[in-house]
Amino acid sequence: MSDSRTIKAPREVVWEAILNPEVLKACVPGCTEMSGSAEEGFEATVVQKVGPVKATFKGKVNLENMDAPNTVKLVGEGKGGAAGFAKGSAVVKLEDAEDGTLLTYDVDASVGGKLAQLGSRIIDGFAKKMADQFFSNFQEAVEGPSDPEEAPETEADDGKKKGWFKRMVSN
Repeated sequence: MSDSRTIKAPREVVWEAILNPEVLKACVPGCTEMSGSAEEGFEATVVQKVGPVKATFKGKVNLENMDAPNTVKLVGEGKGGAAGFAKGSAVVKLEDAEDGTLLTYDVDASVGGKLAQLGSRIIDGFAKKMADQFFSNFQEAVEGPSDPEEAPETEADDGKKKGWFKRMVSN
């Protein structure tokens, strides 16, 4: 599954964000822990419910084929105990756009164990929802008002101000 979105930030800022474990933790739906580095890979714990199966996945995400600040492939694998396992990858491409950076992604996911018994329609729908949610969260973390002085004082439901990463790197 593929999609794209325009992020209102320079390509270098978007690239920096996609390599940042704090940004990744904030953007991965259900992520409770994230540690590591872009060079050595990230370790993560993610709690998710897929259909009737709820599981805690412990896994690793590696970044491959890095061509800064143009493209990177994120490859992950997580084990969810009796629920099974999930594997996936996302090729992320960044290009300059009129309004900022065009981020294009192509996601591939597979599962095994009890999760595989749910059927490909449920799994494919869940994988698309997760990818869309991740990149929506990512866009929200990077974007923000062009003038930090105009940033809203209200906080989003997750307790983080919108555009927090962009404001952090521009200060």
